[in-house]
Amino acid sequence: MTRRLLLVNGPNLNLLGTREPDVYGTATLSDVERITADAAVEGGFEVRAVQSNHEGVLIDAIHDARADCEGIVINPGGLTHTSVVLRDALTGVSLPFAEVHISDVYAREEFRHHSYLHDVAAVRVIGEGVDGYANAVRQLLALIP
Repeated sequence: MTRRLLLVNGPNLNLLGTREPDVYGTATLSDVERITADAAVEGGFEVRAVQSNHEGVLIDAIHDARADCEGIVINPGGLTHTSVVLRDALTGVSLPFAEVHISDVYAREEFRHHSYLHDVAAVRVIGEGVDGYANAVRQLLALIP
């Protein structure tokens, strides 16, 4: 049986590589997906990736993960600071998840300092650039029997 993680990237992360490269770097969403998949393969897992600018699409993907995933790696983008329903979806599926942020949200605007996910995430990786996704996968896999 294939062991799988769900990779979720939220709003505006489709613009990686061109969006504020001084904040997010020049790596693209495809690079992020490759980095995440490579780290997962090292642990015997594969990755299903979803990115959407629509909250409901992300929630549906999280719900669907109950059927065939053992954990979730998520960069919720701006939804981190606004979405109770995203938090509810993540806690509702009872899968361990890693919250990832490319930039150091604590070194940015005050409103970015609050995360609705911080106290329910099994792993948090913040400010490590896109390499943080690989770190998040490794930490998450260490928690999955």
